Formats: sequence, C-alpha cells, structure tokens
Amino acid sequence: MPRVEITRHLHRFFPALQRGGIEVEPGSVAEVLRAVERIAPGFTDYVLDERGALRRHVALSVDGRIVVDRETLSDRVAEGATVHVFQALTGG
Repeated sequence: MPRVEITRHLHRFFPALQRGGIEVEPGSVAEVLRAVERIAPGFTDYVLDERGALRRHVALSVDGRIVVDRETLSDRVAEGATVHVFQALTGG
C-alpha cells in the first residue's frame, strides 16, 4: 500500500496523519487524496482548490518526483510508493 506523509507543520491540523503517515490503496493521486480525506476530514480542502486542482502553494511528490498533473491529479501512485504533501515556497 502507498504511504502518505505530511510535513510536521500540518500535524496539528491533521493528527490522524501524524505518526509516520497513513497507508491507502494505490491509484491516481486524486484517488489517494480522496482516501486520505476519508481518514482526515478537511484534508482535501487544504490541498485542493475549488476546481479540484492542487492549490498554488501546495506541492505533492510521489517517490521524490513532483506531481506533473496538478489539474486532474492523474499521476499514478503505485503499490509501496510514498506520497509527500508539503507547502511550496513561492515569492520573490
């Protein structure tokens, strides 16, 4: 099963994901995020915008590779993969 992990600063908002992340069924990034939402309600409100795309200031990687499809989240998450969700740094 893939493991979903979040950065430490998000633990206070989503304590269910705190201890080493959680395991969910493999599938697309969208399917993985829906599975996380069932365990930690409100999670997708934090990472997705009103269209269901990744928010501008959120980054997501699968096995260390940044997710390419930020709009429909079709990138695949394989069995045994690790998904990291973190806040992207922007500005100038």
